[in-house]
Amino acid sequence: MTLSYLRDFCLSKPGTSEDTPFDANTLCFRVGGKIFAITDLEVFEYINLKCDPERSAELREKFEGITPGYHMNKKWWNSVSVLGNVPDQLILDLVDHSYELIFASLPKKLQTEIRP
Repeated sequence: MTLSYLRDFCLSKPGTSEDTPFDANTLCFRVGGKIFAITDLEVFEYINLKCDPERSAELREKFEGITPGYHMNKKWWNSVSVLGNVPDQLILDLVDHSYELIFASLPKKLQTEIRP
């Protein structure tokens, strides 16, 4: 998994924007103004993604590279390694899952504007 590939994948989702609100190295991807993915631009080792708590518990048991979200609500967020110990397809699936969780939390009017 490369940062470039991950960035293109995230930005391909409807209504997605990117910014660096915390510092110059912390890249955030948002849908409807809400963050669904966070990673470091300089040291690309993991990505923070929102996840259903039950699924998080299962993933953390199964994959050494999936841990409670660094600097995040550990119930809802995972830090997912991009160094090869988590399959790339699973990382992409978890990006999709995070995006959908955040999208579902948006007001219906905004959802309709993003995906008519």
